[in-house]
Amino acid sequence: MPNIKSAIKRVKTNDERRAHNATIKSSMRTAIKRVEALVVNNDSDNAKTALQEAAKRIDKAAQSGIIHKNTASRYKSRLSKQVNGLSA
Repeated sequence: MPNIKSAIKRVKTNDERRAHNATIKSSMRTAIKRVEALVVNNDSDNAKTALQEAAKRIDKAAQSGIIHKNTASRYKSRLSKQVNGLSA
C-alpha cells in the first residue's frame, strides 16, 4: 500500500475506473451473447433489434477506450454476418 497521498489517490481512482470499465464490458458481452442466442434460435426479428443494441454497446466501449476500435469492428462484423445469415 502506498504512503504518499497522491499515490493513495491513484490507487483509489484506478480501482473505481476498473470497476466502471468492468460493468461496461460486461454489459457489452451480455448484449453479444443475447444476439448469438437469438441467432441459434432462428429468431431473426428479435436478433436484428438485439444487434442494434449490441452495436451501440460495442461502440460505447470502443469510444471510451475499453476495447480497441478494430476489435469493436470485428465484433460488429461477425454479429451482423450471423444475423444476415438468418434471412438468407
